[in-house]
Amino acid sequence: MSSQPTETNFPVTHLENTAIVQVSVRLSVVEAVGFKQTCQNLLQANSHLQKVIIDFQNTIFMDSSGLGAVVNNFKNAQEKGIAFTLCNVTPQVMAVLNLTGLDQVFSIESSQNIESAASENQVENRKVATRKTDPLPETHPSVASWMKRLIDIVGSLVGLVITAFFFFPIAIAIQINDPGPIFFKQIRCGWMGKRFYIWKFRSMCVDAEAKKAQVKNQVEGAFFKNENDPRITRVGRFLRRTSLDELPQFWNVLKGEMSLVGTRPPTPDEVEIYEVPEWQRLDVKPGMTGEWQVNGRSTVRSFEDVISLDLQYQKNWTLFYDLKLILKTILILFHRDSGAV
Repeated sequence: MSSQPTETNFPVTHLENTAIVQVSVRLSVVEAVGFKQTCQNLLQANSHLQKVIIDFQNTIFMDSSGLGAVVNNFKNAQEKGIAFTLCNVTPQVMAVLNLTGLDQVFSIESSQNIESAASENQVENRKVATRKTDPLPETHPSVASWMKRLIDIVGSLVGLVITAFFFFPIAIAIQINDPGPIFFKQIRCGWMGKRFYIWKFRSMCVDAEAKKAQVKNQVEGAFFKNENDPRITRVGRFLRRTSLDELPQFWNVLKGEMSLVGTRPPTPDEVEIYEVPEWQRLDVKPGMTGEWQVNGRSTVRSFEDVISLDLQYQKNWTLFYDLKLILKTILILFHRDSGAV
């Protein structure tokens, strides 16, 4: 009824028109690339395949790259009309799915409904590992640093006081120049891809989102930028040049959705086209400032450069490094060429 496993790292067992893919103990960037390739090969090689089951019974760690591989495989299966189901989901994996809301997207079945290809010893090993592992993954030291979080809280409170001081002059200027909402909110993806609303002082016309398709994208890859974007108001250009438009993001920092220093917060449509390695940038919280801010954010012209700067931040991170980037940001804050994200 079933065949022997056909992959070394990610064993595949076939049951009639169903394939069961067993996921490794860890699903980080290295394993995630192999996992995606295994599923791609499976979807392309079997024209009679009707269902793919992803067995997580041994998985005790999954970071953003692993999550990205699952998402990509899910999309590929959907395009071919093949059912895609998760089973034996461990608490560690379920915590990530709950965090990102993907538990409401994927079909998740209990092990009682599926013939498992694993042995009893593997099941017992998973249970032991589960008891010893915290539910949410520690994807990067900065995420677990209480000192970084303390700095964020203190910094955001100071920042909100500054925001309150500037609020009325900015609000009046926005209303005079282009009547409408004072604030602009947009969905961004934070740690592990969790979505949240980022807040800014509105620097564009009221119907800017509807007009986005009419504006040419001047950069390469998965993000959008246009130096002479016609949607930006006169007051908005001043707010962006001085970064005053970003003051409301101190509220995002206080809530823990962002950090004072981190990676550039991407939009969902950017994340939609990520390849597996690019999901690594979601292993840390997005920041109000970071490598892209102090290295000429207006001059960044390719997505590869953004990825490189984000990974550089992750590699070099220390509390002192954060403070250094904050100081650099303050020094260039009112530079006339300092552009906006």
